[in-house]
Amino acid sequence: MNTLLIEIGSEEIPAGYIEPALNAFSSMIQKKLTDARIGYGRAKIFGTPRRLALEIADVEDIQKSRTSEITGPPEKAGFDEKGNPTIAAEKFAEKAGISVDKIQVKETPKGRYLCAEIIEPAVETVKLLGDALPGIISSIPFPKTMKWGELTVTYTRPIQWIMAMLGTNVIPFTYGDINSSNISFGHRFMHPDPIKLSAPGQYIEALKNAGVIADLDERRDMVAQEIKKTAQELGGKILEDEELVDTVKNLVEYPVVAAGKFDREFLEVPDEVLITAMREHQKYFSVVDDKGKLMPCFVVANNTRAKDMNLVATGHERVLRARLSDAKFFFRGDARTSMETWVEKLKKVLFQAKLGSVHEKVYRVQALAEFLAHEIDPDSELKANASRAAFLCKADLVSQVVIEFTKLQGVMGRIYARLAGEPEEVASAIEEHYRPAYSGGPLPQTKTGAVLAVADKMDSICGCFSAGLIPTGGADPYALRRQGIGILQIMYKKGFSFSLKTLIKKSVEQFSEKSDKDPGATVDAVYEFLKNRISHILADEGFSKDVIAAVADVSVDHVPHVWERIKALEKLKAKPDFESLAAAFKRVVNIIRKSDTGEIPASVDESMFENSSESELYEKFKDITARVKDCLDKGEFEKAILDIASMRNAVDSFFDSVMVMAEDTKLRDNRLALLKKIADMFGTFADFSKITT
Repeated sequence: MNTLLIEIGSEEIPAGYIEPALNAFSSMIQKKLTDARIGYGRAKIFGTPRRLALEIADVEDIQKSRTSEITGPPEKAGFDEKGNPTIAAEKFAEKAGISVDKIQVKETPKGRYLCAEIIEPAVETVKLLGDALPGIISSIPFPKTMKWGELTVTYTRPIQWIMAMLGTNVIPFTYGDINSSNISFGHRFMHPDPIKLSAPGQYIEALKNAGVIADLDERRDMVAQEIKKTAQELGGKILEDEELVDTVKNLVEYPVVAAGKFDREFLEVPDEVLITAMREHQKYFSVVDDKGKLMPCFVVANNTRAKDMNLVATGHERVLRARLSDAKFFFRGDARTSMETWVEKLKKVLFQAKLGSVHEKVYRVQALAEFLAHEIDPDSELKANASRAAFLCKADLVSQVVIEFTKLQGVMGRIYARLAGEPEEVASAIEEHYRPAYSGGPLPQTKTGAVLAVADKMDSICGCFSAGLIPTGGADPYALRRQGIGILQIMYKKGFSFSLKTLIKKSVEQFSEKSDKDPGATVDAVYEFLKNRISHILADEGFSKDVIAAVADVSVDHVPHVWERIKALEKLKAKPDFESLAAAFKRVVNIIRKSDTGEIPASVDESMFENSSESELYEKFKDITARVKDCLDKGEFEKAILDIASMRNAVDSFFDSVMVMAEDTKLRDNRLALLKKIADMFGTFADFSKITT
């Protein structure tokens, strides 16, 4: 067994391409080895902007041989009466690649047939990989690929070298005009000479001596430690930004950290703008003091160690000054403009071709937010705050700062609203209404922000459904699934217990002039869409799929109640006698569903009871009906489900004592009416027929 090492050297690869490509490359190589019956051990990826590399330990030198058996014609067709092979036997032997005397005859269920045992020759791993690697390299997924020169091969950037070794042997192949070898290259500037390896085990140390830290984790730790140390020397600490550390580690082969400063005059610009200007455009790390206040300095990780690092810092300072000067100019200009002026400018900003401008969306969201606020708390200032925040929530989209730094949408809206003297609740809601911005992201903290977030997302979903822009399969260009999940998470966490379907209907109504679709069908489609989203959320949280189906198929109209009903039913399901309880309730539902007697009477006639079990069941039903309804209204779902469960003995006794489908139609209908009332009562909680027992 030997170590496999493959390195693809190229021009600089974009930082975001490196790790996804490495993971895919590693998976493809391992799959190839597995499919080829070649054993191997641990795999590890390495990468820098100039190289993708993979090391796999304990790779077998030759694939395992494989024996297979093929069946030919019947024995009577293969040999004549004297036992001599016929043309059929000769052709079969030729097909199997064996001599006629190697043919075997085996007994099968259909009779005696000619058989041949074929031993596939084992191919050496070096040969097999040499044949496979060109195709694998061409299949590495990149967001963008290119051709170079007159070559027909593709890669994300022009390839400069390929190193491929299995132990001390080079794996020979050609990709484009590059022949594989045992030669790599170090840092482009600090050690540009070729590096010849005699074994894969020399790879990491040889590159380190040549100014390249190939190990991704090691390089990341170096970046994190060096920027922390440099910030401390400046009298501050790095503003935590793990995502930027991950990006920077893939921008350098050997991190060399430097520090720079900028004029204090720029501190009049909001911290968020300065941080974004440094982070997004320059990949600089911000420095803050012990109180979290931004300091007029920054830290940067360079890819080359210069003789005079002060000169390097001066260069960074010059570049940043131009960037911050622009930010300061834009902010000052924005500060002199009213947010109401920006709202008017939104008339010229398209939201979606079929749904009109962002200005139109603002007024729809405002109406929806006012409706929501009234539903949640009609006696508070929530409606006024939600209305004002909705009116201003998209204003910053046409501000100069957001046009330059698009990631600051919402953040700048909050800042400008504060400058304009808007209430803090309104200002915060403007920023929060975009939350959650990604899966698992933070939710709005304020009630106004939560109301506005739900209204904005619901408008987008109902608008797209009204326009026929419904997610299909993996296609969801307007991120409606994420927005739907956001709505449900906010409603659950904030305890918003208003009717989801009423909210959908209110939103769909606002698109009546823009849509030719049936509003009722659109409402049902959006409700079903959100029901599916809530089922996915619950499944991700670990709840049983049958319990989710039992609860969700009854209703998800009051979102927080869905979680409480699920929890109560899960708790009941854990009880030892749940199986018999569920069986009794399923029997009730199944009899109702299978009855073909036409319309079941709405009322029960007690005078028609023939058995005491009928009156006992009806009395039990009447006794707990009011209690169950009261519990459900109060959100006491565990108590409600226990009350429902207490009917089990009466239900069992009823089925043991009477025949529901009696020949007397009046008697039968009366018993069905009784069962239907019971089914309707526990049907308000869950559909027990979907429970797996």
